[in-house]
Amino acid sequence: MTKLVEIQDAIAALSPQEQAALIKWLMEEESPEMLVAIDEADRSFAAEGGVETEEVRRNLKQWLTG
Repeated sequence: MTKLVEIQDAIAALSPQEQAALIKWLMEEESPEMLVAIDEADRSFAAEGGVETEEVRRNLKQWLTG
């Protein structure tokens, strides 16, 4: 299982309130922790590849709303 799939599953398991809090947190001004997380995601993407555009289109609504 890839890290992305693990993250998607974890987000899907959140309550609607928790998902809303996550979205709010993701949209906040960049914090040092967020910059570290972005750097890690960038390294992971470079090492493991990404998600095909069609997969993103199929799953985006579910990822955002659970």
